Amino acid sequence: MDNDNAKSGWTPKVAVFFGFFIMGFVDVVGIATNYVKNDFNLSSTLANTIPMMVFLWFAVFSIPTGILMGQIGKKKTVLLSLVITTIAMIIPFISYTFPMVLSAFALLGISNTILQVSLNPLVAAMFKKEKIASVLTAGQFIKAISSLLGPVIAGVAANCFSDWKVTFVIFSVTSLLSVLLLLFSRTGEQEFENRQSSFKSVLTLLKDKYILYCFLCILFIVGLDVGINTSAPELLIKRMGLELSRAGLGSSIYFAAKTIGAFAGTLLLLKFPPLYFLRYSLIFAIIAFVVLMFVQNLWFSLILIFIIGFTCANVFPIVFSFALQKNRQRSNEISSLMIMGVSGGAVILPVQGLMIDNFGFSASLSVLLFCLIINLLLTNIFKENAQ
Repeated sequence: MDNDNAKSGWTPKVAVFFGFFIMGFVDVVGIATNYVKNDFNLSSTLANTIPMMVFLWFAVFSIPTGILMGQIGKKKTVLLSLVITTIAMIIPFISYTFPMVLSAFALLGISNTILQVSLNPLVAAMFKKEKIASVLTAGQFIKAISSLLGPVIAGVAANCFSDWKVTFVIFSVTSLLSVLLLLFSRTGEQEFENRQSSFKSVLTLLKDKYILYCFLCILFIVGLDVGINTSAPELLIKRMGLELSRAGLGSSIYFAAKTIGAFAGTLLLLKFPPLYFLRYSLIFAIIAFVVLMFVQNLWFSLILIFIIGFTCANVFPIVFSFALQKNRQRSNEISSLMIMGVSGGAVILPVQGLMIDNFGFSASLSVLLFCLIINLLLTNIFKENAQ
């Protein structure tokens, strides 16, 4: 009865969704890199080690986190990630040196990896199977709001306190509140067994074609996400002649579209089957992308970028929910494998770079179109288990 009450009460649900808000803190690395570069007069190469310190840990800690969840449970693993985030965010404010900044963002990358691996299956364990896709999409919407607020908070801190590093204090206090809220909430995990796992048991999941295709879908959709954020400003510079300071509008439009798309997806997935929704989203994204490859008009390009962001906003949570539904008893291992795919998405950028060097910018866009087409083709395997 207690477990039922815990699962039906609002406090545990608020606590875990607060976790998605904390998850969005990792995106502050973008604006922080610009501030740190300016404060320490860093070269672009050296400044880029900051986001690298965040992104690297998705490859290193995803599987160990899945193993840890099997030993201590999902809630305790989420709590661990939130505690690390709280510590990481206060470090640059206390000691603002470049090595300490790198250390802080390394800890943030580690904590965010742990959080992404553990929070999704914890949330999935608290809701009925048919609602998982919609619930995880709602979580991504909350994360997107947090990501959008990061640069705003940094700007307000710089203007109001004459010190952008106050941002870290705000993030640290918010993370601490999330720790306290979840600590005193009772979440239900009984539907998902805390199965002991190992590196071998996680990697052997790839022998299952269904899980393999889910992994590849996440790899390619993250690759598309990273590629669009990088390519959109360059597209506006090369084709419309915008200055760099204005070309960032392309990335902002894409990010805003993902936020709106995640909110819309949360509602639409309550009415439409996730597989049906996923397929049509990808079809519209492919059409918009093909047109974008040939358009020369600024406003039309921005509209197409918005459509791509809007239609791709829900691919990750839907595919993630499909993977978790395949084998609910192995949710820890599946979650760690799927989050490992996030780091794998980085392979798309080097491929794009090679295409630009050898065939030009337009050819590099075909790499992103390929990501979308592959995702659409892979949806055929989801008929078996998608709810």
